[in-house]
Amino acid sequence: MTTPIEDFRFGPFVASVVWLLFWVLIIVTVIVLPLIFVILFYVPLPLVNGEVLTPYLFLSMMIDPTRTLPILNFLIYTEFFRVAVFPGFMYAALIAAATIFIERKFLARMQLRVGPSHAGREALGTGFEGLFQLVADGLKLVSKEIIIPAGADKPIFWAAPIAFVAAAAAVVCLIPVAPGWVVSNIDVGLIVAFAIFGFFPLIEVLFSWASNSKYPFIGGLRALHQLIAFEIPFILSALSVVILSGSLNLTEITYAQSSYWFILFLPISAFVFFMSSLAELERIPFDLPEAESEIVAGWLTETSGMIYGLIQLGTYVKLYALAALFVVLFLGGWMGPQIFPDQLGPPGEKPPLLQLLTLDGLYHGPTANAIFWFTAKTFLMIHLMLLIRGINPRIRIDILLHTGWYKLIVLSFINMFIALALIYGGVLGPGGLLTPN
Repeated sequence: MTTPIEDFRFGPFVASVVWLLFWVLIIVTVIVLPLIFVILFYVPLPLVNGEVLTPYLFLSMMIDPTRTLPILNFLIYTEFFRVAVFPGFMYAALIAAATIFIERKFLARMQLRVGPSHAGREALGTGFEGLFQLVADGLKLVSKEIIIPAGADKPIFWAAPIAFVAAAAAVVCLIPVAPGWVVSNIDVGLIVAFAIFGFFPLIEVLFSWASNSKYPFIGGLRALHQLIAFEIPFILSALSVVILSGSLNLTEITYAQSSYWFILFLPISAFVFFMSSLAELERIPFDLPEAESEIVAGWLTETSGMIYGLIQLGTYVKLYALAALFVVLFLGGWMGPQIFPDQLGPPGEKPPLLQLLTLDGLYHGPTANAIFWFTAKTFLMIHLMLLIRGINPRIRIDILLHTGWYKLIVLSFINMFIALALIYGGVLGPGGLLTPN
């Protein structure tokens, strides 16, 4: 006996929407707005037209263009904005989210499939089918129950996914996106980045051990062996860049490529860094720690709900960090031809509304150009990493370890000697033939 399907009625639908809007209004009025006011009373606000802003005047930015741009200009240069929004975590998370959707569609086209095709089709039309699938998956993970295996070490089981995301976000803080736009511009940024990458195998082994399950522990041991095997060529491939640039600061490495990209002189190092990055990400053909056809899902076998969601978020943020690091080391970072105008809109005095539309005082042509080229190059590298997954099978673990411990290390040393020859031969470096005056 089948249950009769209830007919859709427009009246109850409108009532449910009104009821939802009512609760949203209540939450915003009772919780969100008071919280914003409390925070603003403790945040130093800027001067706008010689007037000290109060929390009440701050909220007037939504209707007063003369206050909107100065307040936005103040906010985007705060340390909190750099860490939380751009070029920090939110920027990396948005690129990670876009990467998830692009990967599913890209691999589907390579394998003559459609990929996500339902969520968003009616709202966005042809060409954007499945765009809302990411939102649906996120809501599904948030709403699913988190199942902790019996006998698991609960503190480590809960803390490891958070540490995984935090480590990926820490690497993002070291990467310069544009001149002056980096969260932490330290002199030894490259060494710090590699030091942070060294935490990932430890986190994975701890999480797999805390799961109290055989398959995760096997996957965790594989991850430890794999990442240690590729850690040495990973570091050696970047030393060639340090030799040519004479610095460990990622911003100075980018400036050193103002006339030429290091990939022109260090193609072998670029190849080793790229392959080591795939191993760090545990992506095909180096996905031995997850190997679903051998050990279920490896060290992720016992994950569920948002524990799985956090690990996936950390994985794709790490993917962005490695692609961006490749761009900084070998592809000139944000360097590229100027294609953005110096200012938007007509020159001269503008009315308040036109100032808001043209981002007067907020828009900076060279910075926008740098962000564009950095993001475009990063997406190019992400696509190359996704391409490898679609055309290669998984390799055996003995071949993987042999590749890391022998072949890639030898290739790294070869390009290091080439870099030294270019320096001592007077081609590059101070006073070199190809060094700009």
